[in-house]
Amino acid sequence: MEHPAEPVPVPAVAVSDLSARRGAQRVLDGLSLTIPAGLVVGLIGPSGSGKTTLMRAIVGVQVVHGGSVRVFGEPAGSASLRHRVGYVTQDASVYDDLTVRQNLDYFRAVLGAGRADVSRVIEETDLGPASGQLVGTLSGGQRSRVSLAVALLGSPELLVLDEPTVGLDPVLRRDLWALFHRLSAAGTSLLVSSHVMDEAARCDRLLLMRAGEVLADDTPAGLLAATGSTDIEAAFLSLIEERS
Repeated sequence: MEHPAEPVPVPAVAVSDLSARRGAQRVLDGLSLTIPAGLVVGLIGPSGSGKTTLMRAIVGVQVVHGGSVRVFGEPAGSASLRHRVGYVTQDASVYDDLTVRQNLDYFRAVLGAGRADVSRVIEETDLGPASGQLVGTLSGGQRSRVSLAVALLGSPELLVLDEPTVGLDPVLRRDLWALFHRLSAAGTSLLVSSHVMDEAARCDRLLLMRAGEVLADDTPAGLLAATGSTDIEAAFLSLIEERS
């Protein structure tokens, strides 16, 4: 007796033949990739490699010139995804003249999230001591954490984080990555961009990008084994040399 086939899990993100420009410059040209659900996926590459353009396309705020992006099976930017996707840009997107808690109360109301969510995300991002401070008085690292806390409101199923650890000290970086993995263990999918190669080892899976192209899509261990390298930076350089 044949058993019914297991249903194929819907990926968090499916990108097919995506093209996008910045002005007259083509940033992405026929890019295709799949991001599995429930993992911390690192989008690693130097500045100018197309990471932010790809992330904006996934969130649905990037004008694209060809191809498609689907998130949990729906077209990117669909109204049905509004509460399922959280996005943190490189620049803090919060109000300087409000306190941390006031910012979170405001965005909670916009999103329709529960009141208890504010205290939850303050605790998750370790912002308790700063919760009564005006955001304009915070350090760059604290402001970044407020933006992350806003993105966590409503418990989105996918978090798209553009360089979330830039400017943070090593302890805060470590703590944020620990948070990312706790969220992943609870079922959240995360796409985290970085140009810092040593952060790649903290990811479950890696997408290495350069000049709008995905050079590798593998686990950190698989990438090292495939290139015979001892660290991610050496593996990245090896892949570039193969294509030159």
